[in-house]
Amino acid sequence: MDYLDEEQRRAITMKSSSISLGYKDYSLNLLDSPGHMDFCSEVSTAARLSDGALVLVDAVEGVHIQTHAVLRQAWVEKLTPCLVLNKIDRLICELRLSPMEAYTRLIRIVHEVNGIVSAYKSEKYLSDVDSILASPSGEITDESLELLEDDEEVTFQPQNGNVVFVCALDGWGFGVSEFANFYASRLGANVDTLQKSLWGPRYYIPKTKMIVGKKSLSAGSKTNPMFVEFVLEPLWEVLDPGSDGAVLEKVIKSFNLIIPPSELQNKDPKNLRRSVISRWLPLSDAVLSMAVKHLPDPISAQAYRIPRLVPERKVIGGNDVDSSVLAEAELVRRSIEACDSSPDSPCVVFVSKMFAMPMKMIPQGGDHRERMNGLNDDDSNSESDECFLAFARIFSGVLRAGQRVFVISSLYDPLKGESYIQEAQLHSIYLMMGQGLKPVNEVKAGNVVAIRGLGPYISKCATLSSTRNCWPLASMEFQVSPTLRVAIEPSNPSDMSALMKGLRLLNRADPFVEITVSARGEHVLAAAGEVHLERCIKDLSDRFARVNIEVSSPLVSYRETVEGDGSNLLESLTSLSLNTWDYVEKRTPNGRCVIRVHVMKLPHSLTKLLDENTDLLGDIIGGKGSHKLESQSPSLEENVDPIDVLKNQLVEAGVSSSSETENDREKCKAEWAKLLKRIWALGPREKGPNILFTPDGKRICVDGSILVRGSPHVSQRLGFTEDPIETPSDSALYSEAVTLEGSIVSGFQLATASGPLCDEPMWELAFTIETHLAEDLETEKQPENFGIFTGQVMTAVKDACRAAVLQTNPRIVEAMYFCELNTAPEYLGPMYAVLSRRRARVLKEEMQEGSSLFTVHAYVPVSESFGFADELRKGTSGGASALMVLSHWEMLEEDPFFVPKTEEEIEEFGDGASVLPNTARKLINAVRRRKGLHVEEKVVQHATKQRTLARKV
Repeated sequence: MDYLDEEQRRAITMKSSSISLGYKDYSLNLLDSPGHMDFCSEVSTAARLSDGALVLVDAVEGVHIQTHAVLRQAWVEKLTPCLVLNKIDRLICELRLSPMEAYTRLIRIVHEVNGIVSAYKSEKYLSDVDSILASPSGEITDESLELLEDDEEVTFQPQNGNVVFVCALDGWGFGVSEFANFYASRLGANVDTLQKSLWGPRYYIPKTKMIVGKKSLSAGSKTNPMFVEFVLEPLWEVLDPGSDGAVLEKVIKSFNLIIPPSELQNKDPKNLRRSVISRWLPLSDAVLSMAVKHLPDPISAQAYRIPRLVPERKVIGGNDVDSSVLAEAELVRRSIEACDSSPDSPCVVFVSKMFAMPMKMIPQGGDHRERMNGLNDDDSNSESDECFLAFARIFSGVLRAGQRVFVISSLYDPLKGESYIQEAQLHSIYLMMGQGLKPVNEVKAGNVVAIRGLGPYISKCATLSSTRNCWPLASMEFQVSPTLRVAIEPSNPSDMSALMKGLRLLNRADPFVEITVSARGEHVLAAAGEVHLERCIKDLSDRFARVNIEVSSPLVSYRETVEGDGSNLLESLTSLSLNTWDYVEKRTPNGRCVIRVHVMKLPHSLTKLLDENTDLLGDIIGGKGSHKLESQSPSLEENVDPIDVLKNQLVEAGVSSSSETENDREKCKAEWAKLLKRIWALGPREKGPNILFTPDGKRICVDGSILVRGSPHVSQRLGFTEDPIETPSDSALYSEAVTLEGSIVSGFQLATASGPLCDEPMWELAFTIETHLAEDLETEKQPENFGIFTGQVMTAVKDACRAAVLQTNPRIVEAMYFCELNTAPEYLGPMYAVLSRRRARVLKEEMQEGSSLFTVHAYVPVSESFGFADELRKGTSGGASALMVLSHWEMLEEDPFFVPKTEEEIEEFGDGASVLPNTARKLINAVRRRKGLHVEEKVVQHATKQRTLARKV
């Protein structure tokens, strides 16, 4: 399945690929997805097209970060998981564990994986309880009890058959059922009873031929569990490097294995053992039989996945809605739910990604070529050797080659008309066989196919439908976002057009890459990590653009905030409500407008909530209907209004982090509830983690000017306030004040998009802007000498917000990776040396149970992560490995403008002239230097008083 040169060179999977298999009377589509964190987007594309998941866990290394991410993805997409414990042979060949020690290790891994899934079930259970208690009646009825029932206490149980133990490298594997069938006739036991007893604390007593529990064992008995005695001990005899050939001959005779003489005469005992055990316990039978028994078929899977695939829409404004459109859309939804594969049912297909394949690998023969030549293949012109195919799953109906379909984007609304929809004609349909493609004329619902002819219509993902009246399938959820950004340009400026074309092809071929143009005109490529970036650059230079490319150093994103943790919210709210002098005042050049800005730090929990719900907030503020909102925010909850959920979370997040007494918490909650009714805007880009509040209407203007009050637009959208009743006024000054509201919001957006330290976005700040507008004293209206008045207000607001941040002890905020490292005890010292040079903060260190390896968890700044893996390998001679995933934003406590003032500081650091720049100042200067901003630094070329050419001997 891994046929790319880069995949074979690195020995890792970098893309999701599919193969159609036939097993007994069943047909299966097996999708192989990567395990590296940099390619977790490929896991998302494969999960959407699947009904079940085979979760692979290393029996030696155990549960890692990626295991959590994969199980989370399976839970969100409502996939039925099965567990595959791989590399069982390493337990004996490398770790030299005894069968009992290996059994203890396997039990621990299965328990850890079950713990992860149970956490997601608990989250779902608690959300169901909250929804029931929040209902008008608040009573628990029989229907509520059915909702709260848990299907199974434990998800993965080897005795149930949904866990297998394999060695994929040598091609063997087994489940408990294989050994139960073998021992049932010999022990005279029932197969089902024996299968349930071959895992857990069950023991076999040879004298009585009874299976008993741990309590029934006699004191001092050394009997091993049945899994150790009947499964692992025979397996260990075969795998033991010191075993003789008699054991292998016994296995061959007992199971009537047919092994070619050439393999029996192999002088390498390892290859001989591999040949015997792979025929005794074939990997394909173990995995595929588990998949057939425990993974659902498409018909049953789509029945319970339908709330995730096509959420129910609550349509607002029923008088203007065409009932026939809704009826047909509901018919399409029912067809998807039933996985209707009849020719008359509507055809619905979801394309999770577009992937590029060389033209020479596309089948070109017979009637298939004639059909392609008769159509206009826009996506494979003569200038490119790459052909773009759609990686798709058919959810309803029958898809045929040459069929005309509608390409629907995720923003399409069948009730609003023609936007976000295109009509296309399919060229060819292929069944994917790993690297190969098998052309077919038609495919029924439930299959995964590759489609040719959609290149000009689809960039990343889309829904295909045979009817216009179809809701788009819900968007995919990615575990991380692309954080590693670099600027690229061709080595030869004349190759810019080829690079632009290559970037368009790369953007289409990779579902997770982001390509933007910065304000300075640079082409910025964003990837998930270093490995992902290296692959993108290699594909760009070798396949898509075919030019030499210059890559800049990584462009790290930062945030700007002020000092404090935001926990003392009551004090901040009190100072905000009083008429204090803690503000910054700016005046427009013509003197008519006075702007006063007060800034405060928001609680971290509130900022995290705003940041995680950015897309949902954008839809709410944009005024989209609730039938759109439900499909934008994937959640563990079903049939819950996302606006109400977000509203309750905003109320709780404001006071959850405060550390006051109970009485103060009630005051804080009351003050926060009042403030939530004054949210004017969010920033930057109208949906960021910074809040603009309307000014307090109780302030009195004594100089004859009026206060620009603004309107709590966001509070109205979220349901905190009703629509305000405007008080009409005939005053020209009042009308002019209303027109300035947009300028104030624009100035706030500009300020939060580029802070005063290094033009990076602001983070977890709240602004209150009071704008006082005075009468124009000039009797004759003359042309404005200082520019347009609205522009003056916008600039003054932006400058006042930036000055307020500078006045309140500004700080830099940097992104942090969560890093999980594994190493042997002798390499702990060199590993900690590498971590200390990278400004890492170690969270915990523990030894893995059943092994001599240490697991270390740490936070590593993103700015220090580039080249971290290479330095770690060099420093530990390859003895340590690291996995990193983006975790959170963290404020750097150092003051970038620190100057020694007290006697102790002057004694320690000097008078200020010799103080070296701290880490925060270095980061700020690096960003300012990259952006071409002014940097205060002294450049000394020669640090000696006198340099002469004479050499004194």
